[in-house]
Amino acid sequence: MVRRTALLRAGAAALAAAAAALAFPAAASAHVTVSSASAVQGGYTKITFRVPNEKDTGTTTKLEVAIPTDKPIASVGLKPVTGWTAVTETSKLATPIKTDDGEVTEAVSKITWTADASAAIKPHEFQEFDVSLGPLPETDQLVFKALQTYSDGEVVRWIDEPTGGAEPDHPAPTLKLAKAGAATNTNASAAAQDAAATTKDSTTNNNGTAISLGIAGLVLGLAGLVAGVLAYRRAGRTA
Repeated sequence: MVRRTALLRAGAAALAAAAAALAFPAAASAHVTVSSASAVQGGYTKITFRVPNEKDTGTTTKLEVAIPTDKPIASVGLKPVTGWTAVTETSKLATPIKTDDGEVTEAVSKITWTADASAAIKPHEFQEFDVSLGPLPETDQLVFKALQTYSDGEVVRWIDEPTGGAEPDHPAPTLKLAKAGAATNTNASAAAQDAAATTKDSTTNNNGTAISLGIAGLVLGLAGLVAGVLAYRRAGRTA
């Protein structure tokens, strides 16, 4: 009896583990992030917004990013993305920015990227949007609140600012700035994460591998459970 019970428990445990492995890719969460190889106060840099599609169905059709106006940036340039239309909005500054060319009274306060039907970000894929910025303000970090719109109408608000504690559910993309003249490694980890997945295919393949492993585990779990049940029946007939 003890042996039969152990067999049944082993089969059930294998099935539960396989189900958890299968569910993992859907449960894993990826955020809209921003990174830069080098971001120094007072300097110019290129930043990259990475936008993953977290849905199993539906595509990402629009990204809206707010550029801080309390820490305004005089120059904002966009790199074209095939299949996406970019539009900028400007706002009048409460305090003009002083530059070598005179005062800047207006600055870009929002960027909106909208996808053509064929360019929308598909499930388990991502897209990157490059922006040139400068001069960067004298502050430790810049917070870029973002809205991600899906084809089903859902809007995910990546607007929660960092507090120093646990990461919020929907963290706003945040860029660390190094002080001028100091060596900067503040954004190295974010840049390394971006380099780890440089193509959409790599992301798709990784998710596909995880799902395949989950399915294989589920099949093995079911096989173990069936074996346990058959052993139990055979033991009952011979008892």
